[in-house]
Amino acid sequence: MIDVYSWPTPNGHKVHIMLEECGLPYQTHAINIGRGDQFQPDFLKISPNNKIPAIVDSDGPDGQPIALFESGAILLYLATKVGRFLPQDVRQRYDVLQWLMFQMGGVGPMLGQAHHFRIYAPEKIPYAVDRYTNEARRLYGVMNEQIRRTGAYIAGPDYSIADIAIYPWLRSWQNQGIDWADFPQLKDWFDRVGARPSVRRGEQVLADQRNGIRTDAEKEVLFGKTQYERR
Repeated sequence: MIDVYSWPTPNGHKVHIMLEECGLPYQTHAINIGRGDQFQPDFLKISPNNKIPAIVDSDGPDGQPIALFESGAILLYLATKVGRFLPQDVRQRYDVLQWLMFQMGGVGPMLGQAHHFRIYAPEKIPYAVDRYTNEARRLYGVMNEQIRRTGAYIAGPDYSIADIAIYPWLRSWQNQGIDWADFPQLKDWFDRVGARPSVRRGEQVLADQRNGIRTDAEKEVLFGKTQYERR
């Protein structure tokens, strides 16, 4: 059994979708990041960076429990565990890994900043809004061209952890200032991935518990001094 400590955010949905795709048994533990659950000592033992998601697999590689944080590492672990969504061929494997790193180092951080400055920042700073909106559009353009080249999925002809990692971040395209008409190949990919039954199931995990970041107290927990206290 895999215990998943998560919340319905893009990074959380990556792991929810992956678990559904793999068909592995799991149970979910809600970590309400607006309430500050991510700072609880028991969670910090699993995820010392106080970020979701994290997992504990009672049946680790050596038969002993293993705890993991960072969504990219979790995707790699699960793909290795089940032998799916990460090619065995070395060249194809690195094709997938580079696009996974593209998501971890670019898509997630940059689109996250676009969300922050367009929606959550206490004041609208035109420079920041323009910078991250333009970067979001640039990244969408990179992905659109990649799908045009592969004709199928992000890293090639087969669905992989690169697609699983990227897809949840594009679900909030409107908040990022994106017009899908500018990225038709990527939109086709987005619709095809979103139609997968496992993806639909993964998107519903904990979905009924999220109401968005609405209160000043929630914003303070996520973006204020609480986030930066030493623990």
